[in-house]
Amino acid sequence: MNGFRVGEDGFEVDGRPVRLLSGALHYFRVHEAQWGHRLAMLRAMGLNCVETYVPWNVHEPCPGEFHDVEALGRFLDAAHREGLWAIVRPGPYICAEWDNGGLPAWLTGELGARVRTRDARYLERVERWFARLLPQVVARQHDRGGPVVLVQVENEYGSYGSDGVYLRALTELLRGLGVTAELCTSDGPEDHMLTGGSVPGVLATVNFGSRAREGFDVLRRHRPVGPLMCMEFWCGWFDHWGAEHIVREPRDAAGALREILECGASVNLYMAHGGTSFAGWAGANRDGGALHDGALQPDVTSYDYDAPVDERGRPTEKFWLFREVLAAYAEGPLPEPPPAPAALAAPVVARLGEWAPLDAVAARLGGPEAEHAVPPTFEELGVDRGLVRYSFTLPAPRRPYPLSVPGLRDRAVVYVDGVRAGVLTEDSPALPAPVPGGARVELWVESLGRVSYGPRLGEAKGLTGGVLHERQYVHGVRAVGVPLGAFEAAASVPCAGGGGGAGRAGLYRGVVEVGVPGDARLELPGWTRGFVWVNGFCVGRYWEVGPQRGLYVPGPVLREGANAVWVLEVEGVGGPAEVRLG
Repeated sequence: MNGFRVGEDGFEVDGRPVRLLSGALHYFRVHEAQWGHRLAMLRAMGLNCVETYVPWNVHEPCPGEFHDVEALGRFLDAAHREGLWAIVRPGPYICAEWDNGGLPAWLTGELGARVRTRDARYLERVERWFARLLPQVVARQHDRGGPVVLVQVENEYGSYGSDGVYLRALTELLRGLGVTAELCTSDGPEDHMLTGGSVPGVLATVNFGSRAREGFDVLRRHRPVGPLMCMEFWCGWFDHWGAEHIVREPRDAAGALREILECGASVNLYMAHGGTSFAGWAGANRDGGALHDGALQPDVTSYDYDAPVDERGRPTEKFWLFREVLAAYAEGPLPEPPPAPAALAAPVVARLGEWAPLDAVAARLGGPEAEHAVPPTFEELGVDRGLVRYSFTLPAPRRPYPLSVPGLRDRAVVYVDGVRAGVLTEDSPALPAPVPGGARVELWVESLGRVSYGPRLGEAKGLTGGVLHERQYVHGVRAVGVPLGAFEAAASVPCAGGGGGAGRAGLYRGVVEVGVPGDARLELPGWTRGFVWVNGFCVGRYWEVGPQRGLYVPGPVLREGANAVWVLEVEGVGGPAEVRLG
């Protein structure tokens, strides 16, 4: 039998046994002009396959409004040109440390806990999305001369639920929409996860970072025959804002990879190249053990992941050690890595001399402002990423009382009668000083990333528990949403020159002169928290709490001469409004 198929103890192509040596590389985390270079790096490491997720929320930001779904097809074509097979993991849920696990905020706002179940309304929306997406996959399947050899059903579902009816419905949907490639699932190597996440007749794979023999022994209890595959070999890890940077010792990771291959298994390195969560799409986790009900842990912008190919596309020590391990399984000599991407020729420091207050930003880029009986959530305002300004006047006469916002998600800068009064969080939702009746209060609330894994998936953002003055709810709250996507038009916001910001929150604009463009690092000394755009491209969120101290700017974003830089600072600048590009 010709083509790629799942055999009794391994994969086969045209009747001969093959091993998938794959690496995860998310097309949506890499500038398109750099896809070819990153894919060539995978080939040079000794891989024969690339794996990618597909983020539903990027491609359908509003119901029925589709954006550049064809990007997946272009990426698969690029992989094919590089001589790589491809694994596509279309979700609908992907985790990936991506906002809301890839599910659109409008979907979870409407359906809540009904997502990722057999619920008819949810499945109807998945079918509409898959009908738009899957032609990009179907036309590029291996049996049609393309690179796609595996398509995943959902993602780590056994870590979330046990709705077998849902998984079978997704399987039938994929087949009904033309997917003839082999299907698979992926779950942790634990009995309850494999029981909850597997589908009869569909290849089951497992995810882990070490102890391969133990993991595959668990898989064999559930699937006595069929290929062994680690769909996610965690060779690194991701970072949270305010926590320590995480690394994995390269030789330890290489030893774990060697063990997987010695088991006769196929593997997918997660990540081979992590890239960057541009445009504020980084997700979040919650601590608290199995319940995941603890503090929010927002993910940083960089998705370097301590991967063998770093965020800027350069080989690391881990790359060379992995290449050594993988070379023993290659069909011939490995190609040499392509030349390193060009770096910015000379560092530049620039002053951002134009400034507009947040109110002016909301007036030009925000949605319609309206008064509500209770504060609306981000989802109710149609804000996936960005800010919401809530404002109200406290009833009077009354003496000062404590003001609090229980259920705040995630962070609010509060102004009372135009004067900054504090920063509130989930853990500290009350202002330190009481607020008198008649005071005008504004809260600028930002989502720091929606939870991407666990039972808190899909939780709403914003003021989800109302506003309390003493124990009394405040009603008649006005709200205006400022979506991050609206900043594509940030050049139209009226700004004053002469450094009028004086360190305050707001939109800062300026120009950086570049001689020879190339990959660069943008540093913001003295800035507190916000987002940066370079020539209209959002390079992501910065935050002084670290561990990330600079933002990666892909070389293709820069140009010779003048480059526009916009910084949305939401808390305040503790020094000159300068940025450094180097």
